[in-house]
Amino acid sequence: MDIFQSTEKYETWLRKHIQVQESDLKLKHSKMAADLFQFFRATYYRWAEHWTDVCPELAKAPSCLAVADLHIENFGTWRDDEGRLIWGINDFDEACPMAYTNDLTRLAASAIIAMDSPDQPPELKAGGALDAMLEGYQAALSEGGQPFVLEEKHGWLRRLATSDLRDPEQFWNKLEQVPPYAQQLPGNVEVVLRQALPQKSDVQKISARVAGLGSLGRYRFVAMASRSGGYVAREAKAYVPPVSAGDDQTCYYNEIVSKAIRCTDPTLGITDGWVIRRLSPYCSRVELSELPKEHDNKKLLRSMGYETANVHLGSTPAATIAADLGRRPQGWLHDSARSMLDAIKTDWHNWKAKEVSTSSPLP
Repeated sequence: MDIFQSTEKYETWLRKHIQVQESDLKLKHSKMAADLFQFFRATYYRWAEHWTDVCPELAKAPSCLAVADLHIENFGTWRDDEGRLIWGINDFDEACPMAYTNDLTRLAASAIIAMDSPDQPPELKAGGALDAMLEGYQAALSEGGQPFVLEEKHGWLRRLATSDLRDPEQFWNKLEQVPPYAQQLPGNVEVVLRQALPQKSDVQKISARVAGLGSLGRYRFVAMASRSGGYVAREAKAYVPPVSAGDDQTCYYNEIVSKAIRCTDPTLGITDGWVIRRLSPYCSRVELSELPKEHDNKKLLRSMGYETANVHLGSTPAATIAADLGRRPQGWLHDSARSMLDAIKTDWHNWKAKEVSTSSPLP
């Protein structure tokens, strides 16, 4: 199967599970041609196909409840039930049981794409970033994991997460400008959103939202409401089963979140077919493009490795993973990430050539 057949197969499968927003799929196809990282983020279904062929030995490593579609922009912040600011992995749409090595390899591959950017400092191009990432993962295994609470600790990470780009006034002004959804809302989403909002919330509008890349094509709505003199918002994104789980249609989202070593976002979870989360200035994805240029890349990537282990430790003993890691040859992570990237790059070049030559990338 080539990338075009794979995409057609995936989108046919998607339509069997949910009502698809076709205009968003067209946007996704265009974004996939724009650059390698956008293609990488948008095509986890293709990664899942390559994984067992390109890295068959790694695919047999000990299993855990894995994030599956993990990459360096799959991290963000939220508030726990004590109101504390927490940082960590914030997207579990593809979560399912699979080899722990998948998450590490995919995270490393996404880091390599960023490292290959001319904007990155030379020391990251030498593989130091992947060493830092693996070091963080192993540290969490040996320490039993620890959530990233951005209060009295992790001041450098708190400063990144609360930079000027997260200014509350800008955030709510931007959300105010999004027009209400003009058509009939699909299914039960209005009921689900209203129930997800705090009591005594006065709903101002429900709007469609275009965000992410892998989830483009799924309906995504935001309810914006006023409460006690200020705004609150909740997002609902259509949920589909993990594509890499095959015939297993089990929803692992709530399970992986509840078992991971983390301070849980009390608003996050699956409700009646929708992924629900709070939206606020400090409860959102932290994208690399938003980070100050002077941030410490190695420290950030080490933290990403540590947080990945926080998730894995919720379902698999540290000793099991550590024993398998100890048998891995030096450089295995770099080699496997590069091998997977070679396959993804071939797909991207073929997709980009088709996008340029036709109005639609699909045959």
